[in-house]
Amino acid sequence: MNKLLYVLIAGLGLVTTAGAQAVGDPVKLVLALEARWLQADKTNNPALAEPLLADDYVSTGADGELSGKAETLADARARRYTGAVMEDIKARAFGHTVVVTGGYRGKGIAPDGKPFEDHLRWTDTWVRMHDGRWQCVASHYTAIS
Repeated sequence: MNKLLYVLIAGLGLVTTAGAQAVGDPVKLVLALEARWLQADKTNNPALAEPLLADDYVSTGADGELSGKAETLADARARRYTGAVMEDIKARAFGHTVVVTGGYRGKGIAPDGKPFEDHLRWTDTWVRMHDGRWQCVASHYTAIS
């Protein structure tokens, strides 16, 4: 009997852990994930952003080029950020989807060794997955001059 109780409690712990991200206000949860993504840039640690992106994530860059999750992470690994900030963030929930818009300023050293300074307006689309996790499925960036 004690063994069965232990197994049930352990199983409940796994379910709670898997769904922990889904508990609470979706807008607040997604904004916290956006902050983690920014932290990935600030600390030059793209591994922080990897679990935030859906496997079939697609990004439309400021140059109009499409890239998937692997390309997005490879680009992040190739850059060295010396600064990154978000501004004017707004988020709206639509059921199991949250759309976030904002501005971004980032600077550092590009893969070619030259300095870069980005000023972008962006839109991220987040979806609550079947396991309860929120993941970004699409991003769109526009350069601000």
